[in-house]
Amino acid sequence: MHKIRTPLVLAASLALAGVAFAQARVVPAQSQITFAIKEMGVPVEGRFGHWTADIALDPKKPETGKVAFTIATGSASFGVPETDVELPKAAWFNTGKFPNATFASTSIKAKGGGKFDVAGKLSVKGSTRDVVVPVALAQAGATTTATGTFAIKRNDFRIGEGEWSDTSTVADEVQVKFKIALTGIGPL
Repeated sequence: MHKIRTPLVLAASLALAGVAFAQARVVPAQSQITFAIKEMGVPVEGRFGHWTADIALDPKKPETGKVAFTIATGSASFGVPETDVELPKAAWFNTGKFPNATFASTSIKAKGGGKFDVAGKLSVKGSTRDVVVPVALAQAGATTTATGTFAIKRNDFRIGEGEWSDTSTVADEVQVKFKIALTGIGPL
């Protein structure tokens, strides 16, 4: 389920600080988070089926914004039953112990032309790393679409432990891609 949860604490703290922001809502039917990796040199793409997002953003004052995602790692799928049954296991996402991956922004910087760098903390399987996510916003009517791609190293997050930590079969680099349709974002 893709939804926006109202971040009451964030809203209250920003209101008390006198900061204006727009609370966005995800349009689930037009949104997705995917990942791509190379297995034995062949690109393979998967997707996360369940995630939530809390997004507060004024494109004119991005430094006042906040972005947070919670992704149910058990919803990861390559669309191949034999592979998908392995993903929740301890060597991969260990969903019994670590059911969610999270991202929380620490800063948002405008780059011009509807482009932003969203820096934050990405936590997967008990490991947290600083990442910078390039985001491009495009608007059509009342809908703002945020798109971007960023790379992580799966071994940094212990995704594919034991024999799977060898990158000769499954590459270390994972490309995370997203297309998030939003309403409630002010004009660029």
